Amino acid sequence: MLEEVVTLKLPEGLYRRLLDTAQATKRSVQEVMLRAMKMGAPPVWDDVPAEFQADLAGMDRLDDETLWEIARSYKTNEELAAYDLLLEKNKQEALTETEHLKLEQFRIEADRFMLRKAHAAALLRWRGQSAPILG
Repeated sequence: MLEEVVTLKLPEGLYRRLLDTAQATKRSVQEVMLRAMKMGAPPVWDDVPAEFQADLAGMDRLDDETLWEIARSYKTNEELAAYDLLLEKNKQEALTETEHLKLEQFRIEADRFMLRKAHAAALLRWRGQSAPILG
């Protein structure tokens, strides 16, 4: 098989992501770059709200085992029940200021939780792992 040598200038952010992925997957930067060229770049987080971007960006450096833990994680029945209770109360009557703040905190945590699960699954698929079932 013939191989060609190509010199390519990459933006620092893209190179950093490829390097982080190489370190996390214990592959060479060349292997990761070749995979990126074949499969497309690692999943991006640019279209998520700014408040979650730093958290998702850091996931590139996680190893596969940690990503699987995130992808398979779930909220406890107690957490879900507390959230549902506040949602239902909000429909039927006005919440106190404390309850309103707690409901907003639950919403942010739920958004962060699902974005992390989805991003972990996308990273695992990009790395060649079987797609985890999110639930």
